[in-house]
Amino acid sequence: MKLYYGPLSGHSHRARLFLSLLGMDYEPIELNLRAGDHKTAEFLRLNSFGEVPVLDDDGTVIADSNAILVYLAKKSGTTDWLPEDPVTAANIQRWLSVAAGKVAYGPCAARLITVFGYKMNADEAIERSHALLRVMDDELRNKDWIAGTVEPSIADVALYSYIDRAPEGNVDLAAYGHVRSWLRRVEALSGFFPFRKTKAGLEAGA
Repeated sequence: MKLYYGPLSGHSHRARLFLSLLGMDYEPIELNLRAGDHKTAEFLRLNSFGEVPVLDDDGTVIADSNAILVYLAKKSGTTDWLPEDPVTAANIQRWLSVAAGKVAYGPCAARLITVFGYKMNADEAIERSHALLRVMDDELRNKDWIAGTVEPSIADVALYSYIDRAPEGNVDLAAYGHVRSWLRRVEALSGFFPFRKTKAGLEAGA
């Protein structure tokens, strides 16, 4: 099993985190995104969108970080991370959609500006981030895991990376105590794999 990834990509970290939590062996293949490794003809044959991560499981190629989480949860042979009952599965899918939408246009976008120099409206990305964090903080007020599961699910994995590194995009987490407690619960899981930090945004003086 091979995983093509970018070391500062939160989408890539989702996959690496889950592989580590599952204790699965894999070959990490680091791509230099600044050099355009993900836009080469060879890589585009794996993912025509030219995005990381991509999982190659002995010829079965899975592109998109959330799709990789679903694939690995099913491949693991346990339903702990992606329960089968309809309500729980729907709740998890809701948060996977949040990870692909509101997270991408909020804390992910804010971090793209500071870490990678993307030309976007920082104020709008930060505002969207706080709107998301207010909802998450309220959701986590009376539960340990975002989808309301007894144990962590792939929804928690999908959300963790960009929420944890939101300060790198000048998004302050200080007001969101329930979110910060949830981050610490994820980090306490056996097999946790940390996301590489940068000295960007609010982390510049850390």
